[in-house]
Order: sequence, then C-alpha cells, then structure tokens
Amino acid sequence: MASNTFVSRRRVPGERRAERRAADPGRQRTLISPAQLGRPRARTVYWIVFGVVIALFTVAFLGPLYWMVTGGLKTTQEVVQSPPTAFPTSVHTENYSRAWTVMDLSRLLFNTLYYAFGALAFQLLFDVTAAYSLSKLRPVFGKVILGMMLATLMIPATVLVVPQYLTVLDVPIVQRNLLNSPWAIWLPSVTNAFNIFLLKRFFDSIPRELLDAAAIDGASPLRTLRSVVLPISRPILGVVSIFAIVGVWKDFLWPMLTLPDPSKQTLNVGIYSLASGVPENVLIAALTIASIPTLLIFLLFQRNIMSGLTAGGLKG
Repeated sequence: MASNTFVSRRRVPGERRAERRAADPGRQRTLISPAQLGRPRARTVYWIVFGVVIALFTVAFLGPLYWMVTGGLKTTQEVVQSPPTAFPTSVHTENYSRAWTVMDLSRLLFNTLYYAFGALAFQLLFDVTAAYSLSKLRPVFGKVILGMMLATLMIPATVLVVPQYLTVLDVPIVQRNLLNSPWAIWLPSVTNAFNIFLLKRFFDSIPRELLDAAAIDGASPLRTLRSVVLPISRPILGVVSIFAIVGVWKDFLWPMLTLPDPSKQTLNVGIYSLASGVPENVLIAALTIASIPTLLIFLLFQRNIMSGLTAGGLKG
C-alpha cells in the first residue's frame, strides 16, 4: 500500500505540469506562439512570409513543367530565341500530334509499360515474400541478411552497371544472353533493398495476435500471408508498386545498354535515339507526353504514397 502511495505522489507533479501546458497553449514550444499570432501586425507578417515561401517553392517545382508544356506549343524559332518568351505568341497544338507520329510514341509507350508492369510483378512476388520472412518467420541470421541488403543502398547505382551488364551478357550456369529481352530489365530490379525495408517495417507493425489466430485455425505461413497480411497491406503495396513503375519509367542508362534494338527500346531511350533529326519544339512535345503518365500516377495516388510511407512508423 505504501509503495502505491509513493508512486502516485511521484506522478502528481508531472501530471500537473502536463495539465498546465495543455491549459496554456502559449507555453508550448512552437516557432511562433499563439499569443504572438494574436497580434494583428505579427499575423500579417506571418502570412506574408508564408505566402512568399509557398510561391517560391511553387515556382521552383512547377516552373520547369510549365516551361516544358509551353515549349511544345511554340514554333522552332520561338523555342531557340534569346531571350525566351514566357508565353507562346501562337499556339501550335499540332506539335504534340506530330511528336506522337514521327517518334512512334505509341510503340515506345507500350514497351515501357510492358517492362514496368513486368518489373512490378516480380518485385511484388519476391520482395513481399522476403520482407514477410524477415519480419514474421524470423530466419537464422535474418538481421545479418537485412543489414547486408541495406548496405547495398550505400553503393552508387553506376558502380553496378558493368558487373550487371556482364551478367546479363552471359548469365552464369544457364549460359544465356539476355540482351534485347525484357529479362534484362526485370531481373536486376527484382530485389530492391529499399522496398524490402519498407515492407518489413509495415509487417512489423501488424499485431502478432492476427498471425497466431490464423495459425490456430490451421493456416500455413503462405496462407497467412495471402489471406491475412496482404489484404491489410494495401497502402504499402501501393507505394512499392509506384516506386517499381517509376523506377523503370525514368531509367535511361540501363535500357540504353541492354536494349539496342530500336523496336524494343523504352520511351526515354527511343526519344533520345530519334532526337537528332527532330525539331526542338517537337522534341519538347514528346518529352511532355512521356512525363504525363508518371505525373498522373502521383496526382492520383499521392495520398496513398504518404499513408503508405508512414504506415509502419508507429505501432498501435
């Protein structure tokens, strides 16, 4: 009884301080206190500074996109003139249709989508199972394996280009040449250490009781993954899917090395290969078309991206 009384007495001062801080928000540590914001002059200065900062960041991020879109609507002379014009003197929407036809963007777009969704399928298959085993099955030396995978994130991607190219040029054991085949794009992207880490963090936040209940009902680890874990992992699976698609979509060096056949090139490599004989305004229009799918993915799933990235940060 005495110990309980002693503990309660020790907790009272901390509780009283917390109550005083909650009752007086002005005492909380913030950049600008509510008392200062209550003054008309301070509130005016705050909103002016806030608006200027937002405007500067908006121009910094949306300025290049605006320049690219309007560049595809200008004539060739207007694109290359100095100083440049902020608005097209005359709108030429035919540049976009010309870019679609001349540069055969439909074929390049189909190739890129084929490679991107193939890489997505392999990443979901192998990365999800790897993260699930490291998180819930707890294999021997699991932490060592995870540490070694995370250590690969410190290696620049360009350092791995030569060994990867030699590998797909003559795959060990099977002795196959994978150049000009989708496997040259899919296999190097299968094991993504960052995606495995994101998935593992999310799986760690799943209550163990759910898996124990499935095991009591006779579900195997694979059945538990398929019927219990995956249905509640949609946010993080959406994030991994977006990363996989965008990773293949924006890649340039690796497809250029492994897909020399023009009929099998990706969007970025195909536009680069045909850029020498195309006017600047048509080239800018083609680049704008190539950027639209990734921008749409971000605009449609930006809420899922943020919720998936923070889903495994807290348990409870």
